[in-house]
Amino acid sequence: MNGKVYLVGAGPGDPELLTVKALRLLRTAEVVLHDDLVTSEILNLVSAAAEVKNVGKRCGSRSMRQEEINFLMVARAASGLRVVRLKSGDPLIFGRAGEEMEALRRASVEYEIVPGVTSALGAAAAAGIPLTHRQASSSLVLKAGHRAAGNDDEDWKDLAASRSTFVLYMPGHDYLAISRKLKAAGVEAETPCAIISRATTREQQLHVTTVSDLPRAPKLPAPTLLIVGEVVRFADRGLSDGPRSLHGSHSGLEATFAQSVGLIESLRREEPLA
Repeated sequence: MNGKVYLVGAGPGDPELLTVKALRLLRTAEVVLHDDLVTSEILNLVSAAAEVKNVGKRCGSRSMRQEEINFLMVARAASGLRVVRLKSGDPLIFGRAGEEMEALRRASVEYEIVPGVTSALGAAAAAGIPLTHRQASSSLVLKAGHRAAGNDDEDWKDLAASRSTFVLYMPGHDYLAISRKLKAAGVEAETPCAIISRATTREQQLHVTTVSDLPRAPKLPAPTLLIVGEVVRFADRGLSDGPRSLHGSHSGLEATFAQSVGLIESLRREEPLA
């Protein structure tokens, strides 16, 4: 009997941003294949009986080829196991979920996608930046930094013309090149931008600057995310040293999880709550 694969979003780092469904699956999974960027606090929620394997790729250094990851998912599911493929952020945004879904379909393996809070939303919330604002921007563009050096000049020009909020995932530290590319595309030099490092975690850092001063920005620890646009002017500078009132104990998180599950089950049964 075949098992099943769950493509699960782990969110940007804070375990309290996991969905109730993601937490339930982590507690019941028999195999967890996780990205390198998934935090230890989240991995600590995995059942002690599960097989846990880091299959992530980070900073261009590949610990495992995508074909090997696909093989592991298919092989474990074919053995009748419940497999969680745990991805940082949301599985469907820069997470290669499309390739993995194709591999699972070819192997006739049942799968399910469990959304997560993508890094752009988590980082913006943690920094107090509205990604859209009636007076500043009505559209949002997400782009992967490791693709920014390609032949995408027209994309960047369209960005400048639309005055969208621009979020660059995995920007790296070559801020001089990014600054030049933005200005060449027509983005004004004084446009504000923010670098958020390790968003939603205890190690979160926020640096607010402008496109012209971006080359002098500090090289904050990865993972980082760059937000460019007038909305950055609304950033809450008081959140630069990490989010407030987050990161309760694992026991507290489990208690919240149990309460949430009880509520959901009560609603499903249409029974009155005690």
